[in-house]
Amino acid sequence: MIKKYDLRGLDCANCANKIERQVQKLSGVTEASISFVNKQMLLEVTDSFDEAEMIHLIHKLEPEVQAEEILKGKRSYTAAKTKEDKNIWNQTDDHCEGEGHMHHHDHEAECGCGKHHEHECCTHKHDASGSECECGHHHEHDSQACSCGHEHAEHTGHKISKASQYQIQNLDCASCAAKVEEAIRGLSCVEDASVNFAAAKLAIRFVDQTASAESLKEVKKIVKQLEPEVVIREVSDTSALPKNPHTKAWLRLCAGVIFFLLGLMFKEKDYAFYLFLISFVISGGKVVWQAVRNVLRGEMFDENFLMSVATIGAFLIGDYAEGVAVMLFYEVGELFQSIAVNRSRQNISDLMDIRVDYANLLIDGEEKRVDPELVHVDDIIRLKPGERVPLDGVLLSQSASLDTSALSGEALPRELLIGDEVLAGSVNLSKVAELRVTRELDESTVSRILELVQNAGSRKAPMEKFITKFARYYTPAVVAAAVLLAVIPPLITNDPFQIWLYRALTFLVVSCPCALVVSIPLGLFAGIGGASRKGILVKGGNYLEALKDIDTVVFDKTGTLTKGVFRVQKIIAENQEQVLELAAYGESFSSHPIARSILEAYGKPIDKNRIIECEELSGHGIRAMIDQHEVLLGNALLMNAHDITAEEIPSAGTAVYVGIDGKLAGCIVIADEVKESSAEAIAALRQVGVKRTVMLSGDRMAAVEAVKDQLKLDEVYGELLPQNKVEKVEELLASLPDTGKLAFVGDGINDAPVIARADIGFAMGGIGSDAAIEAADVVLMKDDPLAISEAIVISRKTKAILWQNVIFSLGIKAAVLGLSAFGMATMWMGVFADVGVTLIAVINSMRALRV
Repeated sequence: MIKKYDLRGLDCANCANKIERQVQKLSGVTEASISFVNKQMLLEVTDSFDEAEMIHLIHKLEPEVQAEEILKGKRSYTAAKTKEDKNIWNQTDDHCEGEGHMHHHDHEAECGCGKHHEHECCTHKHDASGSECECGHHHEHDSQACSCGHEHAEHTGHKISKASQYQIQNLDCASCAAKVEEAIRGLSCVEDASVNFAAAKLAIRFVDQTASAESLKEVKKIVKQLEPEVVIREVSDTSALPKNPHTKAWLRLCAGVIFFLLGLMFKEKDYAFYLFLISFVISGGKVVWQAVRNVLRGEMFDENFLMSVATIGAFLIGDYAEGVAVMLFYEVGELFQSIAVNRSRQNISDLMDIRVDYANLLIDGEEKRVDPELVHVDDIIRLKPGERVPLDGVLLSQSASLDTSALSGEALPRELLIGDEVLAGSVNLSKVAELRVTRELDESTVSRILELVQNAGSRKAPMEKFITKFARYYTPAVVAAAVLLAVIPPLITNDPFQIWLYRALTFLVVSCPCALVVSIPLGLFAGIGGASRKGILVKGGNYLEALKDIDTVVFDKTGTLTKGVFRVQKIIAENQEQVLELAAYGESFSSHPIARSILEAYGKPIDKNRIIECEELSGHGIRAMIDQHEVLLGNALLMNAHDITAEEIPSAGTAVYVGIDGKLAGCIVIADEVKESSAEAIAALRQVGVKRTVMLSGDRMAAVEAVKDQLKLDEVYGELLPQNKVEKVEELLASLPDTGKLAFVGDGINDAPVIARADIGFAMGGIGSDAAIEAADVVLMKDDPLAISEAIVISRKTKAILWQNVIFSLGIKAAVLGLSAFGMATMWMGVFADVGVTLIAVINSMRALRV
């Protein structure tokens, strides 16, 4: 028995996975599958299934998530998660009827574009419960919020509380960041928490959002216990940020160096020990104190403990100078590492920060400089030459020239005319211009891009997860080896215990894996930041790493490889004027490119009073009543379904058949143009090692084959309905090699089910589309398929840099450990193998910004 549920309030992919795993364990559940994109859960259950138990479990795991069963006839499912459940997720229930809602439809079967169509004449109705119909399109609702995943005109239902974002100051140690994250997650007032070390950000979802202020106090308290110098601040709080956060550290080190030099100068004096001791307390007192605090909490294997044991051990065996020198060298290295990490973060932030501090708001014709947060939708703002656009809007001036390189990576200026959309983050290159604001600051393009890139650091790549796991075992293993090195050899060789103790202490200095734990996430974040400079938004380190393994790239046709700009090429009919006129009237409610091309070819005003009825036939076309004539507009399938014989048109264009009163009246051939860069993009993919390029389309095979020949694609499939695309991707996935990945490239709206099913989903030209950013793993901000190969290259270069860090760090550590065991290394070398290597690895990671 199959049951389907709507999961309202599910806004976390990790939470979705957690719910899926736990529900799968319930008695009576044989299979559980959650589509996070659609916020829907599908269960295969037996008669022993207890729905109340399942709902209670979900509430326990995620209190804000509400599970509501979707009854037959209320919803359609199009996103397949696995091969086994694709038939379930693809099934479509009976179509609903009614009135009063506006929908966006697609003509997938006619053109293969997967774009939205808007029909005012198409009518649907929802029942009193507020449940949605199964069409899966955009609706305007009066009250209840649906969870279809699309933007609605009005929502007054359940509001999802988002994670609160905070800055973390003085957190320069990646292992400390992991420790802080784990402690915060353990608090009873916290539902989930994530520390983004590379971006110095903390995201917390509190159990009770209304008491977040009190909960934050608890968070700060636990953080202060773990890391006394770490400060948690609101993202907007910059009032108390120190101009030079390292001044105290420099002063402390300078004082320690002075007493160390005095100790060396008076090394033969009796009081030399006290000079070294003062220097040690000044430079390393903080390290020792932190080690003591950690030990009292049961946390022994951190760098503070290891350095304390090593340097205090040097004091105990009489090597005062070396003990102090090692601590000084360690602290200097830590300071340089902190400066390098902070500077790296700042470099990444500077590259991505395209926000504007002010907007020139026009109030009654007067210009006033205000904070962009104070500007509302429909306000008018003025742009001066050289100023960056603060908010999304529509151009009111006759023309403007904008530099959009910060958004799309495109160097050429973009020429706009009155009524064109202007995106925040662009720079005005021409004269003074005015625009009407269409989105407030929090919803603007630039805010969404910055949030997406900054949050990408919380999606950890497999390599980063491996390093974190490796560090857990590496340090205890080296410490155990150090203990054995100090105890066993003296018993066998009869050498003085002091000799092997010194070698063991050097082992301890080398045992901290900071170089890997710091440089790997920083390198991934730098790679994501570097990609964003080129107009490629990667939504996580896991996706950045997966890009390098792409074996097959599957494209949608219209708007992806072609321009999506249609022109009527010819009309095949005895009465061409009548066919064009009725086709124009039938398509007059649509915003699809094919409809626009027909209306443009008709070129006359539309009298909508002549249209009695208009109905979208999903995947086939349109049926309309115009002047008492039944008019069918669409593909051959539509004609055949109404017993009208439609012969194949020998043309590469898209054929829109026109049937009038049960007879074929003619055919309108519409052609699309292939993008200039598409052929180059396919060739570039082959150069970077992609073995197979495939195109899926709802268009006729003649048009699809023409594009294949022009672009030299490996495989093409035409005349596909939306659900057929998912099935075809399933087949392609099954044929992949074990290590290969499949990427799907589409517009991110109607292609969302296929994007969700692919290993990696690309959304083309999606910077203005909420749906694209929601569905895709990678968003290409410029409408250019060439960026796909560029993303693969960035992934591979970033991975190469990360492997350089791994090999270099482990190689140096292994060499110093080996030399230490044979008495050929000093503690100085051990410190270099720790903080010195970390510093070099961090600097190397920054190369990922320029890949």
